[in-house]
Amino acid sequence: MATSHPFIYLASQSPRRRQLLDQLGVRHELLLADADEDAEALEDHLPGEAPAVYCERVTRLKLQAAVQRRVRRGLPPAPVLCADTTVALGRRIFGKPLDAADAAATLARLAGRTHRVMTAVAVAPGTVRVSPGSIRSALSVSTVRFAPLSPAQIDGYVASGEPFGKAGAYAIQSRMAGWIERITGSYSGIMGLPLYETAQLLQALRVQF
Repeated sequence: MATSHPFIYLASQSPRRRQLLDQLGVRHELLLADADEDAEALEDHLPGEAPAVYCERVTRLKLQAAVQRRVRRGLPPAPVLCADTTVALGRRIFGKPLDAADAAATLARLAGRTHRVMTAVAVAPGTVRVSPGSIRSALSVSTVRFAPLSPAQIDGYVASGEPFGKAGAYAIQSRMAGWIERITGSYSGIMGLPLYETAQLLQALRVQF
């Protein structure tokens, strides 16, 4: 009989993903990058790459790096979870803003329009060795409609500091929710970890809830 797992490794700095795993009742330990790892380089996108393809590719790269990290540190085997969230308007990808001007420009582009939020989740099994074929993954795609935003509203939100470190320069659980007319899809997926898809992946790997 296959062994069940009492906890997983979460290879993410996002406090929202930790919160969402807590909501599921999944115990987790952080498996963050070493100081000499260039984790940001994994998020570079290829010319002409479609947003969904980009999101899934980056997630798998992050997972591969995390599994190697677990092995290198000599940590006991347990499933490893990675996720990546991508905001796209058409084929244009909006990553984490570089500075206040970039955040304001991103929000100005999204204002009054409907964009997509994609979150890919990938999980490696809790085995000593992990083959590419043993990785399970899922992609959640939602849409978000912003109301029109004035320059003053955008500047005020940027000044709050909330856009930084967030794909698309906003968090749906922040005060920006006051300017979101509607969403379709997964609210938790827009936050950064789609709970239904994540639960299905973890249950398939016999993770304890």
